[in-house]
Amino acid sequence: MKRILVVGGGLIGARHVGAVRAHPGCTLTGLVDPDPDCMNDGSVTRYADMADAPDNVDGVIIATPTHLHSAHGVYAASRGWHMLIEKPVAGDMAGALALQQAVQKAGVQSLVGHHRRYHKRVARLKDVLAGGTIGEAVTVSLIWAMRKPDDYFMGNWRTAGGSPVMINLVHDIDILRHVVGEITQTIALPGRALRGTDRIESGAVALGFENGATGTISFADTAPSPWGFEAGTGENPNIGTTGQDMMWITGTKGAVSFPSMTLWQGTDWSRPAVSRDLSGPDDETVPLDRQLDHFLDVMEGRARPLIDVADAARTLSVALDIEAQLATKPGEKRYG
Repeated sequence: MKRILVVGGGLIGARHVGAVRAHPGCTLTGLVDPDPDCMNDGSVTRYADMADAPDNVDGVIIATPTHLHSAHGVYAASRGWHMLIEKPVAGDMAGALALQQAVQKAGVQSLVGHHRRYHKRVARLKDVLAGGTIGEAVTVSLIWAMRKPDDYFMGNWRTAGGSPVMINLVHDIDILRHVVGEITQTIALPGRALRGTDRIESGAVALGFENGATGTISFADTAPSPWGFEAGTGENPNIGTTGQDMMWITGTKGAVSFPSMTLWQGTDWSRPAVSRDLSGPDDETVPLDRQLDHFLDVMEGRARPLIDVADAARTLSVALDIEAQLATKPGEKRYG
């Protein structure tokens, strides 16, 4: 029975607490959060600081704001704790490198919370592309567009640093790396700031992949729509489900849309492409819970991390590159 400590009691931290409590293979050692009002119903052992936690911890789930991930991970490594760190792995590349070095020095296992890799349909999509069902990948189009409620940004770290690139698109970037291939080039254009702040809210990104494929991402946290991973798959209980596709991948032998896993195949434009359902059976296991299963296996040495600190740092690098380009103000002339 593995003893798990959760650090950070926000939206995702609360979900981790629930997952650990419900899992038969682990027990919740406690929750670290300096806010005395966070989950203060007396059902969870509380610690104000990681240093207050007992030594009998096997693994820690770090679900604190992004800029704290590296410091908290380095400290966890110093205590000899295996760790599952929420995405993105760190706030900058220096922090990711420091964390990677600390993990290697301490000899502990690391897993990063890009939990979409555990989604059954993501695994199926990866198999479709890797198996050549649509031939060689040519183009990718992805949309993530939702309107976050205004109180999501009230009185917390998201007011200034709540960019959808680092909170949301970093997931999509990781999925693209996971199923299509490494991203080697990005060009990003910022959209309008509609909430009256300098925070990034929307934009468009062009991508170049190592295998020669190209892609685009359109994103916004100011526009209600049916398109986005969470809405399409229903994997997040905080976001309404629409079941609509949000990613379309073309190849030399066909195309596939996600998450419906609709395969389209044809010869050339003289004949209409014919569709086929590749969705297959899905179980009811929530990807976040499947990630916890994997974390326990990683701690026991039964499995290699599906995405460790080093791998997640490559996703972070792409996201930071996009974020830096989006810092250009809307309407600001960049060429000519």
